[in-house]
Amino acid sequence: MGSDGHERFQQMIDETLAGTVPEEQSLREHLEACVECQEYLAATNRVIGGLGGFSFAVDPDLNAKVSASLRLRAQQIKATRPGRRQLVLACVLALTLTAAGSFFDLRLSGLIASIFDLQRMQVQHGLIAFWIVPSLCLLLLFPLLPLLSGAGSNQKERNL
Repeated sequence: MGSDGHERFQQMIDETLAGTVPEEQSLREHLEACVECQEYLAATNRVIGGLGGFSFAVDPDLNAKVSASLRLRAQQIKATRPGRRQLVLACVLALTLTAAGSFFDLRLSGLIASIFDLQRMQVQHGLIAFWIVPSLCLLLLFPLLPLLSGAGSNQKERNL
């Protein structure tokens, strides 16, 4: 059997030892016939057994500082995150401004048409295409901004 087959079964052994049980029957059948994977399983069990007795002493002051630092950072993240009420108010304000601006622009379409010697419908279609539809699309994206910015800040925190 090629090394790819052994790597696949060795990965299955690792997953089984981690608690997940992938294709248990095929793994058992393979282990009965493959000496290399039997040795891998035995070595892995020895390593896990050796790690079971591994311990070290932690300075209580260091442990307290790390815990305090983690609590402080969690509070900072929670404080900077906008609340649900703020998000709803911002969305309502954006919707109101979009509706008012669109209504105002459509009312001015007659004036704009007369100034530029265009038909009123042409101006209205232009306003709809270049003002109202983009405004509505941006408005629909507005509630997603905190989620997108939160994902970016979480990614930065993971890299630190």
